[in-house]
Amino acid sequence: MGLQTANQQHRIFLITFVLAISIMFASCNQSQDSTTNEEPPNILLIMSDNHYYKHLGTYGDPVVQTPNIDKIAENGVQFMNAFCASPSCTPARGAMLAGQDIWRIGQGANLWSTLSDTITTYVDLLEESGYTVGHSGKGWGPGNWEAGGRDRNPAGYTFESFGEFLDQKESDAPWSFWISSRNPHRPFTYDAGVESGMNLDEVEVPPYLPDVPEVREDMTDYYYQIQQFDEEVATAIAALEESGQMENTIVMVTADNGWMMPRGLANLYDFGTQIPLIISWPGHFESNRKVDDLVNLNDIAPTILQLAGVEVPDEFTAQSLLPILESGEEGQVLEERDEVYIARERHAIARQGGPGYPGRAIRTHDYLYIYNFEPDRWPAGDPPLFADIDAHMLQYESPTKEYMMMHKDDPEVGPLYEDAFMKRPQMELFDLNRDPYQMNNVADDPEYQDVQQELHERLFSYLRETGDPRVTGGEFTWEDQPYYWEDDWVGTPREEAQEKFDLEEEYPYR
Repeated sequence: MGLQTANQQHRIFLITFVLAISIMFASCNQSQDSTTNEEPPNILLIMSDNHYYKHLGTYGDPVVQTPNIDKIAENGVQFMNAFCASPSCTPARGAMLAGQDIWRIGQGANLWSTLSDTITTYVDLLEESGYTVGHSGKGWGPGNWEAGGRDRNPAGYTFESFGEFLDQKESDAPWSFWISSRNPHRPFTYDAGVESGMNLDEVEVPPYLPDVPEVREDMTDYYYQIQQFDEEVATAIAALEESGQMENTIVMVTADNGWMMPRGLANLYDFGTQIPLIISWPGHFESNRKVDDLVNLNDIAPTILQLAGVEVPDEFTAQSLLPILESGEEGQVLEERDEVYIARERHAIARQGGPGYPGRAIRTHDYLYIYNFEPDRWPAGDPPLFADIDAHMLQYESPTKEYMMMHKDDPEVGPLYEDAFMKRPQMELFDLNRDPYQMNNVADDPEYQDVQQELHERLFSYLRETGDPRVTGGEFTWEDQPYYWEDDWVGTPREEAQEKFDLEEEYPYR
């Protein structure tokens, strides 16, 4: 009897021990699950318009003052090699929403187009998962989203401001909001830069532009608009803090494409494609880091979905940035992040009949290779308006463009004018270590033939893998798709420009 009691006690002990272990592991598993099933974060995306990456304080510009953006960078991860999918507003924004290259989003590859409701966006998926979604400003565009069968802007429901969105939000559901600033898009507030106290002598003029007072003044006016954007960022952060939702909100600051100067906007050179990108979530991502991985604006879509716990669609060609954000590392974090692909179709109505200037590019740490499909066309648009550069149709002031046009016969300006305005060869190759401003095309240099062949094969292999009809031979209709701003079919340079360049009052493009 005593032996039975001892055995029973031993059995009870074992059962109790097993139960305790089971409870402990269940508790551990529950704890682990709670870290992965936390409340989904809010997403605040703040985007400038036509903004080259170097022109922020945190990226090293000596003149422009952006303390509010700089502070976000101190509390976040700063990407030193971020690029847009296309150097044009509509396709860059559409590709970001869709997480795909522009040749996969139909009409959305063109400016002033539409984005079909058959193209899934990360905003659509967030809304389906229970997020409240909204935007202020341009959001996706410019274009006609209704023509794509949508009942709202692809960026979300439209609000006058982020503050209005926070005030009108009807539930405690997680949210995603896109503040789409107009700054620093032209027209600028002219003379504002100098009048605000900026020193022209401190302006760093890139060598592809003439280093003259007119250009320096133009750049300070552009800087002034960036500082206005920085104030918009401050207003947004203040509203977020006042709402008490700062702690669970991921803040992203970026731009849609590069600046509007010659060789910038609508060009596949870095000045049209390299953008600022800062992502901050203190307490989750280690702060004050600069990473060198080559990333694309499209990568925002899978990143946001992964953070929200939403499945990333198979059709996405972009890759999540989460491994970089969570790594805690600086410099080159992921070895495989060593290239990005960029494309251009039709920007503005700038050529007779409305065709674009199609091109594709691969950008690595060391080289930029560009393939121009129609080198017989004018890359900057037909003369005399060169409407794909800066001020479309010269309908408003564009001091740098106009200075170069006025002084194209000057020995120092002529080569710069040639690079920005004149026709280009089918293939362009730039050695970025020797030529960071991409002014010396070495595509025909025997020293670079192996490099050119390798990059051409890498580029075209990617285009084939992702179904680019310009390479696969599939149907594409970008040349004759609608352009949903009828006014641009007639060039109407302002009166001052007519007198300065001996122009007609109107230039019909069809």
